[in-house]
Amino acid sequence: MAANMYRVGDYVYFENSSSNPYLVRRIEELNKTANGNVEAKVVCLFRRRDISSSLNSLADSNAREFEEESKQPGVSEQQRHQLKHRELFLSRQFESLPATHIRGKCSVTLLNETDILNQYLDKEDCFFYSLVFDPVQKTLLADQGEIRVGCKFQAEIPDRLAEGESDNRNQQKMEMKVWDPDNPLTDRQIDQFLVVARAVGTFARALDCSSSIRQPSLHMSAAAASRDITLFHAMDTLQRNGYDLAKAMSTLVPQGGPVLCRDEMEEWSASEAMLFEEALEKYGKDFNDIRQDFLPWKSLASIVQFYYMWKTTDRYIQQKRLKAAEADSKLKQVYIPTYTKPNPNQIISVGSKPGMNGAGFQKGLTCESCHTTQSAQWYAWGPPNMQCRLCASCWIYWKKYGGLKTPTQLEGAARGTTEPHSRGHLSRPEAQSLSPYTTSANRAKLLAKNRQTFLLQTTKLTRLARRMCRDLLQPRRAARRPYAPINANAIKAECSIRLPKAAKTPLKIHPLVRLPLATIV
Repeated sequence: MAANMYRVGDYVYFENSSSNPYLVRRIEELNKTANGNVEAKVVCLFRRRDISSSLNSLADSNAREFEEESKQPGVSEQQRHQLKHRELFLSRQFESLPATHIRGKCSVTLLNETDILNQYLDKEDCFFYSLVFDPVQKTLLADQGEIRVGCKFQAEIPDRLAEGESDNRNQQKMEMKVWDPDNPLTDRQIDQFLVVARAVGTFARALDCSSSIRQPSLHMSAAAASRDITLFHAMDTLQRNGYDLAKAMSTLVPQGGPVLCRDEMEEWSASEAMLFEEALEKYGKDFNDIRQDFLPWKSLASIVQFYYMWKTTDRYIQQKRLKAAEADSKLKQVYIPTYTKPNPNQIISVGSKPGMNGAGFQKGLTCESCHTTQSAQWYAWGPPNMQCRLCASCWIYWKKYGGLKTPTQLEGAARGTTEPHSRGHLSRPEAQSLSPYTTSANRAKLLAKNRQTFLLQTTKLTRLARRMCRDLLQPRRAARRPYAPINANAIKAECSIRLPKAAKTPLKIHPLVRLPLATIV
């Protein structure tokens, strides 16, 4: 029961195609539609097969740097190949999928410096990520910040002074005093000066045209003048004037008019505030992305200050209540029964059910991944005309991890030697055309065209055997059955027997008259 119960925050497998690997997604919301079905709003995670070859090279260099910095133990080529299947790339892309397409749970963790990569291979349904993929910009970025350690980031604490020892350092260069609690003013006098500062701020807003438009009423102007920026300015004025009330009063109202102090809440327009709320809904408290995509004309400090001031407004409280009410109305979990329908790629025995998938598959073919010849169930894999298949365990591995257990030629890697035109050196369209995971019938032709041309040179005995043993070879019948095996050794042996007799009666050769090139053109 618990295994089939899916909650918000779970990482799950989604199936969008019977032949393609599962999609790995994180559930953000569970919503019930008008017709009673349940839809899941999910965060997209991408595999290596989903990104371009240039980004794969970038991911490889990042993996090498991680192995060097964290001093990972050595791994074999097969383990390195399988680790690429366990690596995912987080994104900020959301999509809605039917909850009935969920096929199980998995675990996705952020790669840590203390992690050992081999441990991920020992656990089922376990993935890791360290980079964030942007599907729009086609970029890969690190998901965790750098640990800032050193004299550039931490203060150097000097030794403690002994009793009676004087500090000869210049205090003015080290810090600036902004308030003296031992000042000659009483608390009543300070409060009265703060009231005067608020009144001056209200009068200054009445004189300012832009402030009069934003705060058309006296109550709004007085509320804006009572914000912290006015109080900070008043206390700073007292400090700079040596806590002399007369001098501080003249500083508040200079000859040109009263001083107007406005914080970020007043400086921002209503449209800018709406953009900020929209960005906060999309990116959360990622202020760098908010500034880059929504408010590039604002500084990062201005956005951070506005955020903490915005949290003190009624607007924030209303949005918080609305989100809490929406969260209560949404589903917290959903039960999805185990999917038991047979896969269309399942190869059924031809004798039991004729016409089903599996008709035309030759007996004796091995698993494309582990090369076994025995399995309780077989599955068709790759282009239909290539007649590749996977055993039951390798099919489950393919669906979950998006690759084969061992590198094969169909995945772009040679089994023994490196091909001169491997998939890593091809462009993106060529690499897609070489992919065996698509179902297009024309991909087999592209597969043959993109590979290096080779010539098959036959021996003289083979060429003779074609003519001497036509009754055994039956070339027309063999051409119609390209996958039927031909016993070449038996034909050559029969040719060796017939050859002495045939030497006395030469073969009839029909000369072919070839037209000149000019006539053909």
